[in-house]
Amino acid sequence: MGALARRLPGLCCEGIAGPQLLAAGCQGLYPMERLSVVGLAEVVRRVPELLRARRRLLARWAASPPGVFVGVDAPDFNLGLERRLRARGVPTVHYVSPSVWAWRRYRVRKVARAVDRLLVLFPFEADFYERHGVPVRLVGHPLADRIPMEPVVAQARRELGLPAEGEWVALLPGSRAGEVARLSAPLLGAAAWLRARRPGLGFLVPAASPETRAVFESEWRRAGADLPLRVFDGHSRTVMAAADVVLLASGTATLEALLLKRPMVVTYRVHPLTYALARRLVRVAHVSLPNLLAGRALVPELLQDQATPERLGAAVLPFLEDPGASASLQDAFRGLHRTLRRGADDRAAEAVLELLGQG
Repeated sequence: MGALARRLPGLCCEGIAGPQLLAAGCQGLYPMERLSVVGLAEVVRRVPELLRARRRLLARWAASPPGVFVGVDAPDFNLGLERRLRARGVPTVHYVSPSVWAWRRYRVRKVARAVDRLLVLFPFEADFYERHGVPVRLVGHPLADRIPMEPVVAQARRELGLPAEGEWVALLPGSRAGEVARLSAPLLGAAAWLRARRPGLGFLVPAASPETRAVFESEWRRAGADLPLRVFDGHSRTVMAAADVVLLASGTATLEALLLKRPMVVTYRVHPLTYALARRLVRVAHVSLPNLLAGRALVPELLQDQATPERLGAAVLPFLEDPGASASLQDAFRGLHRTLRRGADDRAAEAVLELLGQG
């Protein structure tokens, strides 16, 4: 929105907005937190409200068409709205690709019907949509523009009140209570395994919320592990930047760890039935973003039954014992960072302005 406003004085924006969009001057028509629903049961309970909100927005914009509609992520909500607005002559943009390249690939047809322009963050996404004839623009990832190319370990340690020297492993069991409940025990077990082999090692844990902190600390007490472990409220990026190695749940945090040039080991656990179903549906060889971007097994992935304390610890240990292994991985991360650093805000704004006839 800022990049658009710099190019288009008098720009007016309205829609579903969170605090940052509201602060930037967007008129909020519906609170974003009502759309941010996680979990099947929560979604089912909120479906009537979400459908009502979408109908109201459609009626408003059908009666008073905007110059362009930009749906950001939330494909289950936005793609249906985009398709209906596009049928009424409103140009539509969808920013952030649904994961159709990974599973349920037939959904690419739904994307094609809904959008005049798809803005994607990663090169492999652009390649996928080009093969399927969807009008796509690779804009890069905003985080790649904002995170420095070189690591800032010393600065991060100062911010956290840590000594400049010493070895630290960051443990990130996830941002949701269910993830933390499943992964805390193997991560704590891996920490104990590592500590037995490197007695000076310390551990850092950023808690995404008070709820996840309570879950993690409960698991820590249950494990009875006597570990030099510091828990922080938030500050996950700073915690990762301060660490020598990051042991973390698969997700967006793996991209941040890559951009911070932190060696990492990726893990994840879900319910066995969910995992069995995912293995039948998912059509990619890797789950973590570093490996997807590299197109190879760049960082270790230990999933489901492989996520044992011994295996996790053994995957982390080489990055602590062999500086060459860490340096090689950091060089690979720099190359990936450069491919994602494309001026995402400006590229996205230019794509929207083209549809407005202003490009």
